[in-house]
Amino acid sequence: MGSVQRAMRLLETVAAHAYGAPAKQLARETGLALPTAYHLLRTLVHEGYLRREKGLFFLGDAAERLGRSGAQQKRRSTVADTLAHWRDSIGVPVYYAMYRNGEIEVMCVSASRQAPAVEEWADFRETGHAHAIGQCLLSQLDEDARHDHLARYPVRPITPYTVRDNDALLRRLARTRRMEPVVERQEYAVGTVCAAVPITVGTTAATMAISLPVHQADRLMPAAQRMQAEIGRHLGSLTLSISI
Repeated sequence: MGSVQRAMRLLETVAAHAYGAPAKQLARETGLALPTAYHLLRTLVHEGYLRREKGLFFLGDAAERLGRSGAQQKRRSTVADTLAHWRDSIGVPVYYAMYRNGEIEVMCVSASRQAPAVEEWADFRETGHAHAIGQCLLSQLDEDARHDHLARYPVRPITPYTVRDNDALLRRLARTRRMEPVVERQEYAVGTVCAAVPITVGTTAATMAISLPVHQADRLMPAAQRMQAEIGRHLGSLTLSISI
C-alpha cells in the first residue's frame, strides 16, 4: 500500500509540471528518498504511466487514458443526474439516446417505481420506426442516411398501431418539423405513449424522450414541452456532457 501511495504522489506531481520535471525535483517535491523515487519512476515508465525524455518525466499514455476515462465518467454522471432531476420534477421516465455509427443507442434511462420505463420487448436498434426515440433520431438524418438505416432495419409492424411500411415512415419523417417533439402512440408498446425531443450534438443526432401509460396521454405533450424548455435552458453544459 505504501508503494502505491508513493507512486500516486509521483504521478500527481508529474501532472503538475506541464513541461516535465527531473527525478531529483520530483523526489524533493514528494518527500521521497532519491533511490525510492528513481525505482518508482522507472516502474511507472515501464508500465506506460510515465515517459522520460532528456532526463525529464511526463505523463505517459496509460495515465492519459485514465484521465480521459475519468472525464468521460464524470460527463456520464452529469447526464444521469440531469435525467433523474427531470424524472422526479416532471414525474415521467426519461431516456437519452444517440444515433452513432449507423445505430440507435440508448445511452441512459432514468426511471423509478413511480415512473417506470417502457420494457424493451423488441430490440430498440431494430425497431426505430416504431418508437419516438427512433423516429426522432431518423428525422434528424439526411435522406441517404435514412434509406441506409431502413435498408438494414426495414419497417415491420410490431403492434396494430405501428407504421406499415418504409414509404409511409419516410413520408412521416419528411413532415416532421425541425426541433418539434416527435410523438408516437402505442406504436412500440400497446398501452404506452411516448414523445422525443431532438437535440443536436455537433453533427450527431440525439434525443431526450419520455413515456407514459396511455391513460395519461393528456400529460404527454405538456411534459414533453416542459422538458424541451429545460433542455433549452441548460443546452450549453448539457451538450458538452452528452458528447460521449
